[in-house]
Amino acid sequence: MSRRRSGLLARAADRLPDWLVEPVPRDHRETDAAFRRRRRVTAGVTLGGAGLLGVSLSTRPGSPGFYGLTMAVAGTWVAGGLASGPLHLGWMLTPDHQLRRPVVTPVVTGVGAFGVFYGAALVARRIPVLDRSITKVLRYAYAGSTPLVATTALANGVAEEVFFRGALYAAIGADRPVVTSTAVYGLATAATRNPALMLASLVMGALFGMQRRVTGGIQAPVLTHVTWSALMLRFLPPLFADRADVHDPRPAAA
Repeated sequence: MSRRRSGLLARAADRLPDWLVEPVPRDHRETDAAFRRRRRVTAGVTLGGAGLLGVSLSTRPGSPGFYGLTMAVAGTWVAGGLASGPLHLGWMLTPDHQLRRPVVTPVVTGVGAFGVFYGAALVARRIPVLDRSITKVLRYAYAGSTPLVATTALANGVAEEVFFRGALYAAIGADRPVVTSTAVYGLATAATRNPALMLASLVMGALFGMQRRVTGGIQAPVLTHVTWSALMLRFLPPLFADRADVHDPRPAAA
């Protein structure tokens, strides 16, 4: 099968095996009425979820309000995703072109993405605006309960994939869904007013969107997101432990 494409990412994809980059067969057709309803639901939920996300980082690190609001954000994404219409787990081709649920490849992808971000964090320490942005977010990891921080972070990772790569991706239709869903994901994250989070959302949103395109479902991006988030929570805070701002009790969006 020919895979001739243009663009840097497309040329890079052409170097990968077909079974990693070719979309699997799928039939996700729905009626025009169902499609219009999905679009209305996702539009409203995007605005509501983004607003809650911005408010959550305006609360004090470690406060009950922070945990309540971040779980409310996750609940909003999940409820919106489920209310929008059918969602799909997706499939992945094996090297011998058999279909299976994606498990190992998404986890390995999450580990690789963490490696890239850890290297980027080493560079970000030398860039004041990014150093401050990351340190502000890490206040919540230092001031809060580790189990609660991990729970809210991983819950939001799953919830974001249910909504952005599930409901929103399907609501966009066939016209550049990876680019559009990534852009909307970035705009929703812009409510945090944090440059580091916005950059991460664009990079990872593109990766998750490509996984959604290839597999036809949310299982691959969910597993990659959870793996990446867990590793970031475990290994990123010690990298910025020497920053005085990391123990500042003020909200990240202050």
